Formats: sequence, C-alpha cells, structure tokens
Amino acid sequence: MIENIRFTPNFTLHELLVTQSRRFDEEQYNPPQHIVDNLRALSEHILQPLRDALGTPLTVNSGYRCPSLNRSINGARNSQHMSGHAADICDNLHGNRFLFEKIIELGLPFDQLIDEFGFRWVHISYDPARNRRQVLQAVKDAKGKTVYIVPGGF
Repeated sequence: MIENIRFTPNFTLHELLVTQSRRFDEEQYNPPQHIVDNLRALSEHILQPLRDALGTPLTVNSGYRCPSLNRSINGARNSQHMSGHAADICDNLHGNRFLFEKIIELGLPFDQLIDEFGFRWVHISYDPARNRRQVLQAVKDAKGKTVYIVPGGF
C-alpha cells in the first residue's frame, strides 16, 4: 500500500483510496502519481473548502477506483473516479440534500455534482481542465439502467 499523505487538514490519500467494496486489490492501493495529484487537487479545491464551510465532518464513501474495481461494481466506463477526479460523499449530520444545496450555494469549482438516487450520496468531481458546473440527478429507468437527468430547481 502506498504511504499515506495528508492533503489538507481534514483529508488524506488513504481516505480517498478506501471504497465501500470489500475486496482488496493491489492496484487500488498503489495509484500512479498523476492519480495522487488529482486526489490532492480534489481535496484542496472541493473537499476541504466544503468541510470548512460546513464546520462538520464529511464521509467519503468512494474516491479513487482503479479500473478493475470500477468494472467489478459496474461503474461507468468513463467514471471520473478512475482518474482521481471524483468522490462520493455524505453529510451524516445535515443530510445529503443539504450538502448538495450547500455545494451549489458556495459556488465551488466542480465539474459534476450528482444527486445519486434520491440523495443516497452526493457525487462531486473536480477537473481543472473542464469544470463545467454540471448538476445532474442519477435515477433508474424502467429497465433498471442508471440514467442522468437535469433536476429541476437547481
């Protein structure tokens, strides 16, 4: 396993490598340097400013996902998790809808902000090459496939 690095006062490399999947994959815990750099930028530009504004902890459910892990959980083929640009987060004190709205209110430089299945968690990404501020909602269609829609009111 790669040595732990503190990116910001509240976020570390190991925190962003842990995933809710129970499997251990050597590839998952030894990311290349460009992934580490992307996770640092995500922490510095999104996660820490959000944590500072909230004044309370955030839970990172999933940050980086190596390609084999992403395939095993049926993640999107072009998932920003695989490049270290994204994290799935929760606010266990205020709730995830509050978290989602707070991110928009703060004007953070996100690329994508996604309400995942009725605020089960919030996906947020940071990519300095294309911070589109795209706000989406993930839902299941009639066939059970995940689709992304533009939510009303945001």
